[in-house]
This record gives sequence, C-alpha cells and structure tokens, in this order.
Amino acid sequence: MSIPEEIDFEVDADDLTPLAEDGKALGSPSLVVDDLYVTYRVFGGKRVGNATGQKPGVLKRFLSGGRTHVGGVTSVEAIKGVSFVARHGESIGVVGINGSGKSTLMRAIAGLIPPTHGAVYVSGDPSLLGVNAVLMGSLTGERNVMIGGLALGLTPDEVRERFDEIVDFSGIGDAIYLPMKAYSSGMGARLRFAISSAAVPDVLMIDEALATGDAAFRKKSKARIDAIRDQAGTVFLVSHSLATIESICSRTLWVHQGKLVMDGPSAEVCAAYKAFVRAQDGASR
Repeated sequence: MSIPEEIDFEVDADDLTPLAEDGKALGSPSLVVDDLYVTYRVFGGKRVGNATGQKPGVLKRFLSGGRTHVGGVTSVEAIKGVSFVARHGESIGVVGINGSGKSTLMRAIAGLIPPTHGAVYVSGDPSLLGVNAVLMGSLTGERNVMIGGLALGLTPDEVRERFDEIVDFSGIGDAIYLPMKAYSSGMGARLRFAISSAAVPDVLMIDEALATGDAAFRKKSKARIDAIRDQAGTVFLVSHSLATIESICSRTLWVHQGKLVMDGPSAEVCAAYKAFVRAQDGASR
C-alpha cells in the first residue's frame, strides 16, 4: 500500500510558528465521546465471500477493513470504540490516513451521524459542520453568509454587521455575489471557515479547510483559532499537514481503521504517526 500523498512532510515556515504555551488551566469538559461506534449499511452491494457459505479467512477479513457482506447489504464499521474527553480552551489535532474515520468522527460529534453504539455529549453546539450542512451551492456567497450566520445563532442585524469582515477574511472579493457552485474548492473552504468563525463557537471543527488556503490565509486562520481557544472554545483540526497540527494544536488524536490508536501531546503523536506512514510506504516498495 503506497501512501506518500497521505501526509505532508514539507516544512512551511508560516505553519511552524511555535505553539505558545500560556500556562492557562483548561476548563471543564466541553465534549465527551464514550465508547463510540458508527456502522454504515450500504444496500445493493456486491456479495463477497465463499460460494460454499463458509466464513472468510483471517486475511480476507483483515483486507476488508471491517466490512461485512450479507445478502446484498454491506456493513462498514467506520468508528470502533472511540472514547476521549475534550475541555474548554483546548485545541486538538486529528490525524490518520485517508479512510481512517476522521471525518466520520467529526460528523458524529456534530450530530450528523447517529451512533450505532455509545454516546457523544457536547456542551454547546459544534459550529463548523453545522454551517457546512446548511450552505447551498445554488445561492450566492452573500446569501450563504446570511444563512450560515443564522445557523450559528446570530441575528440578521449581527450578520449584516459582520458581513464585510467575513468577506475580507475569506479573501474572495466580488465573487461573494456569485453562486457558490461557481467557486473553486479553496474559495468555498475559505468562505465556510470565515462564516463558521464569525461567532465564537463552543466547539469548532475544521476538516482540511486550512489545506486549501495560501500561507497568508493559514496565518490568519491560526490567529482566529487562537482567539477562539482563548475565549474557552474547543477546536478540532483535521489535517494531513503535521506542521500545521503541531503549530496550532497542543494535543492530537491518531485514528486508524476507525480506532483511536494514540491520544497525547501533538509532538509525540505526530512523530509516531509519521514513523508509521513511512514504514507503510517503505513496506509497499
């Protein structure tokens, strides 16, 4: 399995600003994930297995990545027994190769996917994914700013007051008056981040949004994340850029095949994850 694209080993000086250790004590728990399991059921999948009806061997079960096939229904165990506690004022990175379950975990925290087993307890509202769910590609960026702001709990007057700031932060200029379906992925991601961070959310989840911006946007985004964290918000950052993770997050979760492999200081977790990816890439050569 060759996965050199799964991780960004490049060093970007703008991403390597040392994370300031301000010595502030963390607040009370903002999020509790308790023995979380998420299983997808896909109907109409091709049956895979022995014609005799015997159970597949250990190797085949391993290669299937937790997928089982019964009567045309495919069950995919995307998250398997994940538990952790996040606190107010904490910034947490989430790393893992593609398909490891990172985005599914964020969607489950946001309440967009029901747990198959276990529970997610959130103090407040997870904001970023909630905004992404309501934005509409057929509407202009201007209209989506209003929709997203209302979804965050702002009043129409508050959204109008912050409109210019949101557009300036996103850097998309007059494109704000075009339909979002005409935006590049980078433009859309920058506008989503600008809208989502217009209010100070209790839990802000960023799934690869910073990877689409240039160095100047990443620098602005890091400052915005620091401000949210300083106001006792909790920030989750999903990224393949370990430099970005280490510069923004004091703690990192490593997810692999739906399981939480490691949870600890970012430097330690990122070093272990980097060694794992390089070992996997070397084994495939």
